[in-house]
Amino acid sequence: MSHKKNIPEVSFLRFIKHSVAILKNPLPFHNANFNLLGDIFRLKIGLGKSVIFCRDAGLLSYVLQKNQKNYTKSKIQTQDLAKYIGKGLLTSEGEKWKKQRKLIQPAFHKSQLALLLDTIQSTILFELDKITTDKPIDIFPIFNDLAFQTVVKSLFNSGVNDADVSKLQDVTEITQEMLVKELRQPYLGWWFKISGEIEKHIKLTNDSRDILRKLVRERKKTNTKSNDLLDMLLDARYEDGEVMEEDQLLDEILILFAAGHETTSNALTFTCELLARNPVAQEKILEETKRIKNESSDLKHLLKNAVYTKQTIEEAMRLYPPAYFIDRVNIDNDEFEGISLPKDSNLLFSVYEIHRHPDFWDRPNEFIPERFSDETIKFSKNYFPFGAGQRMCVGNNFAMYEMILTIANLVERYQILEKKTPIEIKPLITLKPLNAILEFKSRN
Repeated sequence: MSHKKNIPEVSFLRFIKHSVAILKNPLPFHNANFNLLGDIFRLKIGLGKSVIFCRDAGLLSYVLQKNQKNYTKSKIQTQDLAKYIGKGLLTSEGEKWKKQRKLIQPAFHKSQLALLLDTIQSTILFELDKITTDKPIDIFPIFNDLAFQTVVKSLFNSGVNDADVSKLQDVTEITQEMLVKELRQPYLGWWFKISGEIEKHIKLTNDSRDILRKLVRERKKTNTKSNDLLDMLLDARYEDGEVMEEDQLLDEILILFAAGHETTSNALTFTCELLARNPVAQEKILEETKRIKNESSDLKHLLKNAVYTKQTIEEAMRLYPPAYFIDRVNIDNDEFEGISLPKDSNLLFSVYEIHRHPDFWDRPNEFIPERFSDETIKFSKNYFPFGAGQRMCVGNNFAMYEMILTIANLVERYQILEKKTPIEIKPLITLKPLNAILEFKSRN
């Protein structure tokens, strides 16, 4: 019989006292509580409302894998986020999620992604041309455009204009900022509703849906094949032979925009920030890229053999995981190593803290790409760059291909000049970089 453990509590008063700082960046507040109370604590966020914060990798693995049937995503994703990006793969649950996952998964198999490599590579090279040299620039907007354009071109190889792309990108970012306000200031929920703020942002989402609806209908009307993700989604069939309904297709595309570009742009920016502070790693990537390209111009060959480049990206996602929190709610009462979890407990797992936990990681706050030469780390119960279990990100291979190609091409073209100031962060729905000012020098 396991020994019962009490979950220590952080009062609502302490939450309110630090509310301004939490709105700006909640990570120091959570870190202080973890260091004071241990790997799990309960935060009171209102009358009868609380959230259990956890950095216990064992409990996260248990929730995502061993007992995943007893856990569902919280209303943060299934309701709050869904109202802006629809009921797609990221925000749906239960049988609907299973049905959609089974339908969409084949589009992201490596064999299918290989058909998109030339499109991804040409988009990356075009966007990297926008980097200006010999003066400090904010690299995040460039990577944000690069990642968004890569998703757009992979979805719609043709037929989408720059104005529509810009509108889609703006709406994706604006609605996320609104959702962050709702989540970090739950006590102002009434105001967001009566002031019309929520309604205004939902209208923006509907504008995006109208753009996508037009693109989808034009593709169907022309009946042409572009060998892109939209073709794959339009051709996909459920077990009964039916195709995806139009509104469901729009939901899935919106989620690909929201989840597919932002996490990648964040990871690319943090990777370059780290390379600027680790010039030796940068030179290793350059030597590796030159060697591989001398062997073959085939992109699949580059992706297979860019081992150190991949390790660098993996280490960047360990230190700065784009999806830095994972939320779940248990359907029935549960217990893990003496910790009682009554049903409907709101669990928020800090991937950021798990990825830096000193009980597992050697020198956890240092940038050491070589640690990922140990293949077991990538699949350990302490590393969650794309989640784990059945709900692992469906686009993880797509994201890694895009990031490896981007970093390899960038370092081959440019030297990132050394920078020594601390890396700044801006935690929103994803972990975003702040003031990512870097200077580049052309290698040509």
